[in-house]
Order: sequence, then structure tokens, then C-alpha cells
Amino acid sequence: MSDSSVSRARLWLDALRGFYRHQLPIESLDPVSRWLYAGRLLILVISAQAAVIAGLLALSYPGAELWLVIPLLFGFVIAHAISNLSNDYFGFVRGHDTPDSPRVRYTIHPLAHGVVKKESLRAALAILGAASLLIALFFTLERGLAAAILFVVGIAILYLYDAAPTSLKAIGLGELAAFLVGGPLMIGGGYFCVTGHFSLSATAAGVPYGLGIASILGGKHLDQAQFDREHSLRTLPVLLGDRWSRLLNQAAVLLMYLLIVVLVVARRLSPFALLVLLNLPAAWRVLKACSLPRPDGAPAGYIGWPLWFHRFNLIHNRRFGWLYILGLSLGAVWTLVVSPALHG
Repeated sequence: MSDSSVSRARLWLDALRGFYRHQLPIESLDPVSRWLYAGRLLILVISAQAAVIAGLLALSYPGAELWLVIPLLFGFVIAHAISNLSNDYFGFVRGHDTPDSPRVRYTIHPLAHGVVKKESLRAALAILGAASLLIALFFTLERGLAAAILFVVGIAILYLYDAAPTSLKAIGLGELAAFLVGGPLMIGGGYFCVTGHFSLSATAAGVPYGLGIASILGGKHLDQAQFDREHSLRTLPVLLGDRWSRLLNQAAVLLMYLLIVVLVVARRLSPFALLVLLNLPAAWRVLKACSLPRPDGAPAGYIGWPLWFHRFNLIHNRRFGWLYILGLSLGAVWTLVVSPALHG
């Protein structure tokens, strides 16, 4: 492999694990890595995890068409990419993403830093929107009107979140929207798309994961609260204040684990799902960070400032998601392979 190929691969890998690198020279990015950073690939993992969780929950349903997890995963990731690009587009054209804004300071911004042109970003949104519509039509043909309703609800929340003239995040409802989409809608709705059957248990299994996604956004809004307050953006931390918002974030994280335990005790989840408890050290770091106000400046060597709470929550939720997936996978192997063999 040539040095240039290795260099490109490293750029692409960095986009997956290090989108906070604001100081990365723009001219060093190739066309692929420019779009990977513009779409915030690091965050798209969240939606990919939701699709996998929905698919693993569907394994226990007789007659589930598991191959449908593939278009489901693409649909979730595309919708999330649309949300990220839309957020940056409207934040920039409405004058919110200014040079002194946290969004422009903590990482590469596709428009503010000249990574892509405005026309190119609009074209990308149109292409992704068309792809999303095709996937929605596919699932509508497979599952009927209910799939179309799920798609319309998801698109409505996506539009209202940041593209609407008065966005949900600007009136304190961003965290609620993230919870509903990232948990019950994606995982419960994804389960339906794979099985053709609505399941209260699958929807409930999505609630802990949705709380984690809400905590990521809540942490980000906490970090941006001063800027948002000065620019009349009434996010939840602006409405509740710093202390109550930090307490709410802590409560969301604690509830993630409490609900997993409750679902296992109620036999709605495999006991293997308790593997998420291995993530308690990361949860403790979130709780500890949220017990104090945000520091005035970045610690030595810190990457991603002015984000603080957001990073603790993001790292915590990504690990929670992978452990949740591992636990559900082991539970499926036990139920479908090991247990029948032992009793056969």
C-alpha cells in the first residue's frame, strides 16, 4: 500500500474517532474525509448502534426477516447524517454558528471552515433525502401504512428539531426529541420494520438507549448554555439553569442502568443485557463531572474545548451501546443455539 493510501486511510479513521480535532488543516483533507467530517461520522455510530439493537431484539421473533436490518441501518445512518448537515446548514445561514460559537470552536464546521461549499451541502442534503425516501418507500411496501407513519413522524421531528423557523432545541425540547427518536422510535420502530410486529418489550428496551442519546445532547447544551443565553436560544439548560440541568443529566444516566435491571427482572430482556453494568465506571465519570459546574478553561492537553459535559456523555453512551449489543448478542446465542442444544 502506498504512503498516500495509508495517509488517506488514517484521515478516514480519524474522522471516525476524532472529529473534535479543530486544528486539523483543512487543506490536508481529501474529498472523502471532508464529507466524513462534515457529516460528523463519529456521532453517526449512535444510529448504527440503534439499528443493530433493534435487529438483535428481533431475533427472538419467529419469522423475522433479519436481512431487513441492512436497509434499516442505512436508513437510520442517513437520517442522522441529514440531521447533522441540516443542523450545521441552518446554524450557519441563520447566523448562530459564528466564529466565537462553541460549534465552530470545538471541531471542523463544513461551512464556517470552508470544508464544503453551501451549494454542495444543499446538494448532499437533497441526495440523502432522496435516499431516505426510497428506503421509506421500500419499508412501506414491506410493512404497510404503519411503516409510512413511522417515517413521517421521524421526518417531522427531524425538521422541527433544527430546520423549523422555531426549532425544538431552541424552546427546550431538543433533549425530548433526541430521546424519542433515538430510543422508542428507532429501536421500537426498527423492531417493527424487521418483524412486522409492534412490541412493547422492544420499545421499552429502547428507552435506556434513548436516555443516553438525550444525555449526550443535554451535555452539549450545557456546554453551550452561556452562548445560547446570550443569543436568545432557549435550550433546556437555559430554561432550567446549570444546576438543575446537571442533575437531570445525572438522573438520565442512572435511569439507563436502573431500567435495564428492571427489564431483566421482568424478563423483558436477557440477563446477558446486564453486561452494560461493566460501563458503570464511565457512568461514574459522567456523574462526577456533572456534580460540579463546567471548568473555566480546558485542562492541559484537552481536545474538543469548549465541550466538556458532552464528551463525558458521548464516550459513556458509545460504550453503553456496544456493551448492550454484546449482551443482546450473547442472549440470542444462548436462546437460539445453546439452550436448545442443552435440552435437545
